[in-house]
Amino acid sequence: MPLEELRVYRPQAEEPADFDSFWQRSLAERRQHAASTRLELIDSGLAGIETWDVTFDGFAGHEIKGWLHLPGPPGSQRPNRLPAVVQFQGYGGGRGLAHEYVLWAMAGYAHFVMDNRGQGSGYILGDTDDPVGSGPATPGFMTKGISDPETHYFRRLFVDAVRAVEFVRGHPAVDPDQVAVSGMSQGGGLSLAVGGLVSGLVGVMSDVPFLCDFRRAARITDRDPYAEIARYLKTHRSEADEVFTTLSYFDAVSHARRAHAPGLFSVGLMDLTCPPSTVYAAYNSYAGAKQMRIYPFNDHEGGQAFQEIEQIRWLNELLR
Repeated sequence: MPLEELRVYRPQAEEPADFDSFWQRSLAERRQHAASTRLELIDSGLAGIETWDVTFDGFAGHEIKGWLHLPGPPGSQRPNRLPAVVQFQGYGGGRGLAHEYVLWAMAGYAHFVMDNRGQGSGYILGDTDDPVGSGPATPGFMTKGISDPETHYFRRLFVDAVRAVEFVRGHPAVDPDQVAVSGMSQGGGLSLAVGGLVSGLVGVMSDVPFLCDFRRAARITDRDPYAEIARYLKTHRSEADEVFTTLSYFDAVSHARRAHAPGLFSVGLMDLTCPPSTVYAAYNSYAGAKQMRIYPFNDHEGGQAFQEIEQIRWLNELLR
């Protein structure tokens, strides 16, 4: 689409009638399991950052890993509670090694990097299993349990992401009223989902987000992960309505309609993985105050380090 059309594009709402009750129940079910969190101070090799290996309880009480980075040398005394950024990782990636994602701690924030259950073998190392099986699926995660929203993979991952924010808000070094979420691609979609499911966030940063406008995305791009949906339906030819009904519970466009924290988005206008129209579908639907950073000649890499500069400036200004 031309940019002038992107700026006004809004997909027709395809929300199931029980969208809100589904998510209320999903989060309530998690709280039926006893909370369990373990933290172990580790040596990351970085002299200016204190790093903790975290295990917290996600969906169904399953153990989820993460790194918590705090600014300052290990053992530093921090007289004030810190603002925090919870970072969600891209599709196929995990939390990485302890020293890999420390930007926000270097900028003075508590920084939590959540592992993706069952992922972490694509491009960034992960450490968390997904103990839940599924029916027939294409390779990847997009179609795992796709016949029913109760069993779909992203139900578990979304609940994990909400729990990550709850863990960070409860940490004694963190100001619970100054927590933001951030992510690129799948992480951007998770940020939007959490923005719609968690109240009181100080900001939502969503870069070239995945998980948006599934029905359109599956028809206009042949790149994974959206192409996993098309390959599944190429075999399961009579299940399109069922598949897109399941996906409607996880569409970040619907979650964006419920997100009220200030939002910072980015889009690559040559993005063939998450087409610009699907990014704008979420942006134009976002309920809170919002800004978009546009990278006209970039594919799915988006702004990368340039966008990180924008994020730091934007979040610093919000907190000021």
